[in-house]
Amino acid sequence: MSLPIHFRPKAEQDLAEASAWYEEQQPGLGGRFLTQVSAALERVADNPEMYALVEEDIRACGLHRFPYLLYYRVLGERIEVLAVLHGSRDPSAWQERA
Repeated sequence: MSLPIHFRPKAEQDLAEASAWYEEQQPGLGGRFLTQVSAALERVADNPEMYALVEEDIRACGLHRFPYLLYYRVLGERIEVLAVLHGSRDPSAWQERA
């Protein structure tokens, strides 16, 4: 059973900004980025504890082909996405959202 996924507003903003940046670099690349995000979200929804804890109850899932991480936590019967950030960003960028 897959758990429903809910994005915090900042995570939605992260996703929109990253997708727009990739699309500016090359037409269609933003869509491929979103496809990889969707695939990662499916993996997380199907098996949320598959990814390592990075702090207390926060886990991180990497994307294929893009250097981004989805930071999320399981809250009861749903998954909350806190951030969608480039892997080289300062970790405090998502930690303040927890």
